[in-house]
Amino acid sequence: MDTNILLETGTNELEILEFRVADNFYGINVAKIREILTYQHVTPVPNSHPFVEGIFMPRDTIISVINLRKCLGYEDLPEGKGLFFITNFNNLNTAFHVDEVLGIHRVSWEEINTPDSTISAEDSGVSTGVIKFDQHLVVILDFEKIVSNINPETGLKVSDMDGYVKDEEKDRSLSPLVIAEDSPLLSKLIVDCLKKAGYTNLHIFPNGKEAWDFLCEEDAAGKVQNDVHCIITDIEMPQMDGHRLTKLVKESEKMKPIPVIIFSSLINDDIRRKGESVGADAQLTKPEIGKLVDAVDTLVDKYEKR
Repeated sequence: MDTNILLETGTNELEILEFRVADNFYGINVAKIREILTYQHVTPVPNSHPFVEGIFMPRDTIISVINLRKCLGYEDLPEGKGLFFITNFNNLNTAFHVDEVLGIHRVSWEEINTPDSTISAEDSGVSTGVIKFDQHLVVILDFEKIVSNINPETGLKVSDMDGYVKDEEKDRSLSPLVIAEDSPLLSKLIVDCLKKAGYTNLHIFPNGKEAWDFLCEEDAAGKVQNDVHCIITDIEMPQMDGHRLTKLVKESEKMKPIPVIIFSSLINDDIRRKGESVGADAQLTKPEIGKLVDAVDTLVDKYEKR
């Protein structure tokens, strides 16, 4: 699905596909969507998760179908009703069965409000943001969380760190890192893995805007190059996304030597080109937590030896 999203990368904008499930309105970043299809016949799979309707095979590719009505606690649609949108994130193609698609809205991340803990608990919430269109609210769903709840193997593979051997000759606690990640659960997992590798001097922020404000404060004090040796950022975040954060860092005379790693579920060929255009030093998809630590090691060592 080509919508020419972010023709000028780093503008802090995104396109939201608005859709309906039951009587409520939800949204997904268009960058995650490959295709929208009318309802297709689905073949049930024995002993599969109750939220999985089954599989179908468009264009010689087997794709699992997740019933969003069941995920969100609504009654099923009548047989043959609704439509599918096929997503791609974390290197995985998945179809979601919804009632109808209502349209696409181009918005700024500044317009997306972070849901509070009453509707987005760390371990169970499936909302990443809320935005107002006309006279109704649209809840941006955390599709990565929905899929990883069904199959944990699609989430961060913390087991990748089991074989990590820390370099005992270097005190990694002397290497300060900045992390911008809006998911409390993913942020905790990233922090746990970095601490296991010896990176304990961490500045953690829930969005790119707060990370950027911190960097600007350090820059104004003349300390940014000493106090930040690497930046790790998600792409999708309220207030300021990772592409915008990366662009601002690389446009700053003092900050541009600091390596930036984009760590996101959205990494594909198109998104990778966008990351390169704003100056990212490395880009990794989220299941690759072991590769993240390797990338931090390599870039921090290079930065500190410059």
